[in-house]
Amino acid sequence: MKYIKNFMFVVFYILVVAVSSLIIVKSFHIGAKKVYAYDYNTTAESMAIIEVNSGRIIASKDGNKQLPMASLTKIITAIVAIENNENLDKKLEIPKEAHGIEGSSIYLRTGEHLSMRELLFGLMLRSGNDAATAIAILTSGSVDEFIEKCNEFCKNIGLENTNLVTPSGLHDDNHYTTAEDLAKVTAYALKNDIFAEIVSTRFKRIDDELGKAGFRNLKNKNKFLAMMEGANGVKTGYTKKAGRCFVGSVYREEDNMQLACVLLNCGPMFDECRNLCAQALDEYKLYDLTNISEIKVKIGNDEISGKINDKLLYPLTKQEYEKLEIQIKPTIDNIGSIKIDEKIGELLIFVDKNLILCDNIYSLENHDNNANDSPIEKIIKNF
Repeated sequence: MKYIKNFMFVVFYILVVAVSSLIIVKSFHIGAKKVYAYDYNTTAESMAIIEVNSGRIIASKDGNKQLPMASLTKIITAIVAIENNENLDKKLEIPKEAHGIEGSSIYLRTGEHLSMRELLFGLMLRSGNDAATAIAILTSGSVDEFIEKCNEFCKNIGLENTNLVTPSGLHDDNHYTTAEDLAKVTAYALKNDIFAEIVSTRFKRIDDELGKAGFRNLKNKNKFLAMMEGANGVKTGYTKKAGRCFVGSVYREEDNMQLACVLLNCGPMFDECRNLCAQALDEYKLYDLTNISEIKVKIGNDEISGKINDKLLYPLTKQEYEKLEIQIKPTIDNIGSIKIDEKIGELLIFVDKNLILCDNIYSLENHDNNANDSPIEKIIKNF
């Protein structure tokens, strides 16, 4: 009986150890998964996070699903207007078509005068649908022509799943985008200083020449600006069809990393944006991959010193950075006569065998492999 009890105890002990081991192993894999940033939990129907400098989508949930985006449309309206109005401070007369537009409004009056810059503040801080209509007409002459310009702009910057019907985002079945498209256009827009200034502004006073006070006080609807250090944009949106939509952006000064987080049809959009951005900032760092002291391009038996002209900024996890592989590929077969700034190769950067960046390499020096030849040798080589 004693032996039986001892045997049962040993069996029980082995089972406990085995189960504990399984739990430990499971926990290890979960931890590793989080390190590699695979899990970005959100209740949003669609989500995407982009690093603005590089354009890398670092997280996505149904990011290419076509959905309505409500007033997030105004991100596109704003950047198109900024790029197509040379003088943003010239006073313009508000057309009658912009008066009495349904939905959110800054209560424009026919015949009053505001600058395009003031209208842009009304558009992005208060989500004025009337401001969107005024901007469209004053930029292109009509809403239809402005929408045509917006759709052309979207195609030109590589948005493949976006189509606009209105400048405001009022619902139309043919008016749609995706989280990843919105992330890309937001990254594009945030590189414009005027756009970046407007969307980071919490309060703004603009003219109201026909009103009693003579001015309008605009308070930004974007609560995210006060929720997180470095928060600096971008836009809220809502319709019954689209649900609550939001694009938030945050900047980290330490490494100049800027994130934009897109949430489509997400109830707790501000809180989830903060949590998602915090996770991304914790897991990623923006690395300057141009800090290569010397680039040598091997062409045949010779080596030529080279350089790259652009900064190669890219967000990477610590594990990704440790697995970086750099390759230099020549793009010419022989040296011949090479001039300074002539393309001589390509710099390829891989993570886990996946190409993440590619840039041209240009010569740092003039090179003529015939320079030391005698006249007779030059004649023979050129023959």
